Amino acid sequence: MMGALEKLPGVRLLVVGDVMLDRYWFGEVSRISPEAPVPVVKVERLEERLGGAANVARNAAALGARTALLSVVGDDEAGRSLARLLGDGEIDAGLQVDAQIDTTVKLRVIGRQQQLLRIDFETTPSHEILQAKLQDFERRVANCDAVILSDYGKGGLAHISEMICLAKAAGKPVLVDPKGDEYGKYAGATVITPNRSELREVVGRWSSEEELTRKAQALRAELGLEALLVTRSEEGMTLFRDGQTVHQPAQAREVFDVSGAGDTVIATLAAMLASGADWAEAIQVANVAAGIVVGKLGTAVVTREELQAAL
Repeated sequence: MMGALEKLPGVRLLVVGDVMLDRYWFGEVSRISPEAPVPVVKVERLEERLGGAANVARNAAALGARTALLSVVGDDEAGRSLARLLGDGEIDAGLQVDAQIDTTVKLRVIGRQQQLLRIDFETTPSHEILQAKLQDFERRVANCDAVILSDYGKGGLAHISEMICLAKAAGKPVLVDPKGDEYGKYAGATVITPNRSELREVVGRWSSEEELTRKAQALRAELGLEALLVTRSEEGMTLFRDGQTVHQPAQAREVFDVSGAGDTVIATLAAMLASGADWAEAIQVANVAAGIVVGKLGTAVVTREELQAAL
């Protein structure tokens, strides 16, 4: 396993999907507004972080993998902020600029350590831009060891089926973080990584481990996947393969924030598989990474050094 970790700096990952800018406004709440029954937040500090597929790329880069990212942003200040943050993270970003859209921004207003309000700005990208992104993908896929398709349901992966076909034709493993309840478009991927509630949306509820296994294996077979990894919060994570189920119990000692944990899992899984680890090793390390990241506040990352120490 340490061997696979040693090889991470040689791994090349291509991340494609919906990027967003996570903005945080931190402030003091000292009174209720005279205009309406709402708190008044006096903003004292602003913070910007990479979100969505950009956070997946940031996680992959933190592990030492050479990371490229393909996505769409608007011709706006948020898009330029994203480009700058990606540059700071040493991520090779191919951002298609669509003047017709606003870059997706999630603005969170935080007072007294609590999220008081979240405001979302988003538009679906135009078709021509997505076609250009597909051509860029075709060029880049030959020079990577694994592909991560990070679907946040914002419209940036309209051509996901074609991307899976192109990556498979080039012999590259494809890992998908799915969204919504239409999983047909992910057919043929190497692995998809839904969380508990995402899987429930697609296969319905289950009342026992046996029923979960039956439903998960049926979905895996129907989509022609090599594996299906279900992340299950405090229940850890379970990998379903042909005739095999591997479970990893949760690792976290203290949970501060689960946001972005799925990004860490898929980035770590892709990096480990690309560096030659087998499935059992890869999910063990991804599980340890998730345990570290939920102990940090906000969308955070795990470094290779932290992983080595934890293992």
